[in-house]
Amino acid sequence: MKYGFLKVAAAVPYVKVADCFYNISRMKTMILDAETKGVEILCFPELSITGYTCGDLFLQPFLLEKAKEAVCRLVAETAHTRVLVIVGAPVRVEEKLFNAAIVFQSGRILGAIPKTYLPNYREFQEKRWFSPARDLQYSTVLIGEERVPIGCNLLFRCGTVGFGIEICEDMWTPYTPGTRLSLYGAQIIFNLSASNENAGKHAYLRSLISGLSSQSICAYVYASCGYGESSTDLVYTGKAFIAEVGTIVEEMKRFDYSERMIVSDIDVSRVQTERYINSSFKAAVSQLTDEDLVEVPFELRKPEDSFPMTRKVERNPFMPDDASRKERSAEIFDIQVCGLRQRLHHLGAEKVLIGLSGGLDSTLALLVTVRTFDILGLDRKGIISVTMPGFGTSRRTLSNATKLMDALGVTRLEIDIQEACRRHFMNIGHDESVQDLTFENTQARERTQILMDLGSKYNAPVIGTGDLSELALGWTTYNGDHMSMYAVNSGVPKTTVQLLIRYIAESTDMGSHTSDILMDVLGTPISPELLPTDSSGAIVQNTEQSIGPYELHDFFIYHFLYNEFSPEKIFFLAQVAFDGKYTKREIKQVLKTFFRRFFAQQYKRNCLPDGPKVGCISLSPRGEWRMPSDAVSNMWINEVDQLPED
Repeated sequence: MKYGFLKVAAAVPYVKVADCFYNISRMKTMILDAETKGVEILCFPELSITGYTCGDLFLQPFLLEKAKEAVCRLVAETAHTRVLVIVGAPVRVEEKLFNAAIVFQSGRILGAIPKTYLPNYREFQEKRWFSPARDLQYSTVLIGEERVPIGCNLLFRCGTVGFGIEICEDMWTPYTPGTRLSLYGAQIIFNLSASNENAGKHAYLRSLISGLSSQSICAYVYASCGYGESSTDLVYTGKAFIAEVGTIVEEMKRFDYSERMIVSDIDVSRVQTERYINSSFKAAVSQLTDEDLVEVPFELRKPEDSFPMTRKVERNPFMPDDASRKERSAEIFDIQVCGLRQRLHHLGAEKVLIGLSGGLDSTLALLVTVRTFDILGLDRKGIISVTMPGFGTSRRTLSNATKLMDALGVTRLEIDIQEACRRHFMNIGHDESVQDLTFENTQARERTQILMDLGSKYNAPVIGTGDLSELALGWTTYNGDHMSMYAVNSGVPKTTVQLLIRYIAESTDMGSHTSDILMDVLGTPISPELLPTDSSGAIVQNTEQSIGPYELHDFFIYHFLYNEFSPEKIFFLAQVAFDGKYTKREIKQVLKTFFRRFFAQQYKRNCLPDGPKVGCISLSPRGEWRMPSDAVSNMWINEVDQLPED
């Protein structure tokens, strides 16, 4: 494995019912194809050697002998490959017949796993031909000339990587064999299936696979039989899924009259880390693992022999680029509103203070506040929005702030802070022409002082505007914009702030005129606007030119804090995600900035105001992230320094 990724595949070959040698010829072709793609483990459907729909032909000893002979031939003819293969076949042992999975690699059969639960209801009647795993008395079976382990207690392991197998109906039970094997250390569960089509069944199956991978904190690879199976009474269209910890990472298209194979990369190291973090999973392991499993060794490719990533790496892992983005945007916005609603209800507040700059963060905070007031039935005039132009305020942002307040019908105040800042410079002996950190922070703290004092005057809490990305990077003035009574954006990364504003603008829920203003806010360069504008009144201070693109920082935040990845793995994933957009050198430079700033700015996060967690990450020292302010970044920075630039 390279960076903890394991390439797996689920294949649906074309079959001919009861023609074992034709079937293995199709499977051999797919195995060779998988080998060229660098697949480590390949899973075929249930009873793929014979076809699932043989019916009473399963009672014919001739078919069973030919099935065994076909398996042995397939093993021999693919002995030169390194792919570990899982096929479905009937296995006769103890004068009983088992619906089994057979595992082989590089010319050797490693084991056989009988189906635990046999469906015998509605359209299924497997008990007519097969025995369940509990009826098995022997622990080995002779397949060809090899005596191999057999049982539902087999765990296949290579180093720290383990996988288990279950068959079709096994996954539809309250306590699945896959769940049990996961508790014993299997990070991947393979399911060989023969699931017929019923209207509405596919969506249920999809949710079941996603749920099982989430509940067991595992990856789940599912392959179900397709074309060629008998359509006498049922229809099989071929379907396959690859899931990881609740997310479907790859799915096979249905109703496609061809042989198909889906390939993706499973992040085994992420599964291992999630289990390490999750105290409930560890407790379940302690309580529910009291039997002896048989560990069967297998081999994986060396990291240097690994193939390029097949799996897509999202550029924005907080808000994946798929059909659910609109739904997720609505959900995040509603969570923000719900948090603020509870806080205002508790305080009995009918007024709030909010500083509006015309930038992204304060715009979103205002939109959240407006929606909250509407839900509470409060007059929007109770939202006291204050623009506080300073030395770097541009005409564009000031205009957008003013127009937005008027469009939303909130109370508008404008307080110029330049004279107050000059008086403060004089008091502390600072030369105004020296536009350094003191010059910038004075403005931020002056604005916060104004808001806090207005809050006292109007008996109104101050709504914070800073976002998650700024908190991670410390891109906020301590005891300046760092402070508020409730920070509605504290769990929202910068790239998500942009998407939320776009979602609200496109929905036009707050009026078409408001939408036009929001779109212009989105087009404005991200800036703290603390350095003087140019002669035309335009912004000269660009945040992303100073610290790097926020889309990179948000990518780093997600994979460092949520996935707990190392700098080297984050760097690798960023190259895949941003291929063609940023060079290795650019990614490395921003990654180093991220780690340097993240560690150095913890003291600001240790005294954050209250604010809601809306996604998978929170930097609140009370809610989730606890880190000493004097932790050092040396090891992380040193690893970044060793990363290649070309």
